[in-house]
Amino acid sequence: MVDLQNVGTFNADMRFKAGYLNELERMLEKVLPHAMLKAKPNLESRIRTLKRDLTIIYDMLSGKDNSSFGWDKHR
Repeated sequence: MVDLQNVGTFNADMRFKAGYLNELERMLEKVLPHAMLKAKPNLESRIRTLKRDLTIIYDMLSGKDNSSFGWDKHR
């Protein structure tokens, strides 16, 4: 996904354009030839989970609900 972002072909207003999943599928096929990962549902589901988890972590660390959340060096 970082490669897709850096190339810039599928960028559109802080999101990816339609068709990026198919390109991601092709890129993964080159790296993992026998994995048989499909854009839908495999990659789409993983990206949805990543977005959800990243949002939760971001809110914990720097969001409005971080009420004294921090790292304890002594434990």
